[in-house]
Amino acid sequence: MLKQNYGPLTGVQILDISTMIAAPFGATLLADLGAEVTKVELPGKGDTLRTVGPWKGTEPLRWPGLARNKKSVTLDIRTDEGREIFKKLISQVDVLIENFRPGTLEKWNLGYEELKKVNPRLVMVRVSGYGQTGPYREKAGFGTPGTAFSGHTAIQGYPDRPPVSPSYSLLDYITGVYAAFATVSALYHREANDQPEGQVVEMGLYESLFRMLEFLVAEYDQNGKVRERSPGLAGHSSPAGTYETKDGKFVVLVCSTDSTFNRLAEAMERTDMLTDPRYYTNSERLKNDHEVQELVSGWIRQHTQKELQEKLDSFGVPVSPIYTIEDIFNDPHYQARENIVEVEHPRLGTIKVPGVVPKFSSTPGAIRHRAPELGEHNEEILGGKLGLSAEELAVLKEKGVI
Repeated sequence: MLKQNYGPLTGVQILDISTMIAAPFGATLLADLGAEVTKVELPGKGDTLRTVGPWKGTEPLRWPGLARNKKSVTLDIRTDEGREIFKKLISQVDVLIENFRPGTLEKWNLGYEELKKVNPRLVMVRVSGYGQTGPYREKAGFGTPGTAFSGHTAIQGYPDRPPVSPSYSLLDYITGVYAAFATVSALYHREANDQPEGQVVEMGLYESLFRMLEFLVAEYDQNGKVRERSPGLAGHSSPAGTYETKDGKFVVLVCSTDSTFNRLAEAMERTDMLTDPRYYTNSERLKNDHEVQELVSGWIRQHTQKELQEKLDSFGVPVSPIYTIEDIFNDPHYQARENIVEVEHPRLGTIKVPGVVPKFSSTPGAIRHRAPELGEHNEEILGGKLGLSAEELAVLKEKGVI
C-alpha cells in the first residue's frame, strides 16, 4: 500500500526538533519529496501535536497526516548526555529545523555557532512567533494570534461584526510551506556553489501571511486607506463572491479579469454589458459593484447548482460549488488526482490523509511509511547510525535521556 518511490530530495538528511504544526509541516513536505527526516521528541511526552484533536477515541487524527514519512527518536537535549548525542546526530545531517522560542537553544549551548563547530555545512531553519530579532522576539507565538498580528484577521468578516479568525491553523500551514521553500533554497545555494559552510534561515510566523498582503501595504502607503472587513474579494474584482443557486446551494464565482467577465456576460446573454460604460471594465464595475452583484445574483438564482456549473464551464467562467469534506471524498477529480490516499495506522488499521503534492514526472514523491510511534526508531538511528549499544540505550532510557 505504501509506495517505495524516490522523490527529488532523496539523500537529503533532516533533523526535525520542532513541535506542533508550522515547522513540522515544512519538514513533512520535504519528507514527502524524499528527504529522510528524523524527528527528535521529548522522552515520555513527544510532540505536543500528539495531544491535539480532532480525535477518534484516544487517537489524534491530525498526527498521521502531519508526521508521515518521519522517523521518531526520543532524546532530552536539555541534559548533558542528550546534548552530546544530539551533536552526533547533527554531524550526520544537512538540515536542522526548529521552532523553539528565540534564545532557547542558545541557553542549552546548542545555538548555530556551537552546532556548526560539529557540522560547518549545516543549514538551520528557525521558525518562531516573531522572528529571531526585534522587540517582540521573545514573545510566545501561535498561529491564531500571529494571524491577527499579520493584518489578515482585520480584513476578514463583515463590517458590522467582529473580525473573524480562520477556522483552522492557516498561518501555521503557510509558514510550513515557507520553511520547506527556505530549506531547499539554502541547500541549493550550498550545493550549487560548493559552499564550505551552511547558514541560518529564519522567519516569524506572522511574516508568511503578511508577505501575501502586498495590496494592503501599497494601498495604505499611497492612498492612506485602512481596508475594512469584507466577506469576499472586496475592492479586487467585480463580480466576485458567494452566490445562492435555485436549489438552495452555494457557489463561488470570481471574474478577476475583463476577459472572464466578457465570457460571463455572454453566458448570461447580457452582451449589452460589454459596451455599457458602467460595466465594460473591472474598474468601472467596481464603482458600480452593487448593481453588478444584483444582476449576477439574480441570474444565478434562476439555475440549479448543476445547471450553473455546466453552463459556466462551457463558457470558461471560473465557478465552483462550495464543497464540504463529504463532497470532496465523493468527487471524481479528487480521486483521479490521488488527493486523498490511505495509509496504515497501528491501531485504526488504515486512515485517509491528503496525497503528496506537487507531482513530479520523473522523481515523484510518496508516502513511504506511516507516522511514527514515539521513539519507534531509537534502536535504528541511535543504535544503527550512532553506534550506541543495546546496553547503552537501556541505561539512557533508565536515566530519561531517551
